Amino acid sequence: RKQCYNLFHEEGVCAKHADPAEIHLTGGKPMKKFLALLLVLSMVFTLCACGKKTDDSKYTGKLVVYSPHDADPLNAGVAQFKEKYPNIDVEVIAAGTGELCQRIVAEAANPQGDVLWGGGADTLAAYNDYFQPYVCANDEFIGDAYKDADGYWIGESPLPMVFIYNKTMLDEADVPTTWEGLCNENLKGKIAYCSPSKSGSAYTQLCTMLFSQPTIDEGWDLVKRFIANLDGKLQDSSGNCHKLVASGEYALGVTIEKSAVLYADNPDIGFVYPEQNSAVPDGVALIKDCPNEENAKLFIDFVTSAECQTAQNADWARRPVRSDIAPKGLCSLDECHVGNYDFSYAASHRDEIKEQFNDLVAG
Repeated sequence: RKQCYNLFHEEGVCAKHADPAEIHLTGGKPMKKFLALLLVLSMVFTLCACGKKTDDSKYTGKLVVYSPHDADPLNAGVAQFKEKYPNIDVEVIAAGTGELCQRIVAEAANPQGDVLWGGGADTLAAYNDYFQPYVCANDEFIGDAYKDADGYWIGESPLPMVFIYNKTMLDEADVPTTWEGLCNENLKGKIAYCSPSKSGSAYTQLCTMLFSQPTIDEGWDLVKRFIANLDGKLQDSSGNCHKLVASGEYALGVTIEKSAVLYADNPDIGFVYPEQNSAVPDGVALIKDCPNEENAKLFIDFVTSAECQTAQNADWARRPVRSDIAPKGLCSLDECHVGNYDFSYAASHRDEIKEQFNDLVAG
């Protein structure tokens, strides 16, 4: 700017007061200075244009994302990533967490996917051998409780558990506020709950019940009573639980916060956060020996960025994991009655816990 100003004003020459004929028709000093000004302005505009461009267009190649997320937030997140990195060809493989983890295991000798976006961190922790450690660019904003100490998975959205209920079928005074309350006789056969063998969130709910008691044995005593109160009814998909409550087929369901808030405008549906709750995050992980490692790292950095976290919260009521972003439309985690959750135990005893649950159901 200073250079431009000087060109116009040096030795009393000012474009505002210059004679247009003198500028355009003569080869004198004003004409030379005007041409010099045009050259400088051209350089300034070029530099400004270059400054506005990012280097994001230099990233090319492929990226294969495995994800169990719901279609809407999944597609929105990928579209936002594509807008930022338009030259990366993104392929999405959508399926349940368990199915995707088994696929990663089966493909271990020749990985086909690059990144797993979604799935409870306790499930991801059980497959650490198939992930590659990575410290994301947003690590400083993610608390230790929401990332693996060795970098095998990174939390991207904490998921408190809730009891969703139909107000036309259940008086609010009878809605349980503890895991023990799920064993009340008046709820027998009226609870929608998915098999932990079919759903990562249902497995987290089962472990939350176990950890809500002073000892694991006491936790299993609670689970036995809960199974009896299900009256032989188990769902094949965790996504059905909130839908069955909303449709009036069940009075109450055990589900995750992000599913319950979908009914915020429905006067017949409510939900509560039980005591001794958990807020295990959905995680994101870099698949070991993946074919497009650098693009996978870009994606992990993106889904943990303020840009993506803010959009996912605003558009799909997903809770941000970042400490610098307050959730909009959701209470703070302090109000969710979160207790201790033993990631290590849940991961290392995963098969044993699911088997014991299935034996109790069959017995």
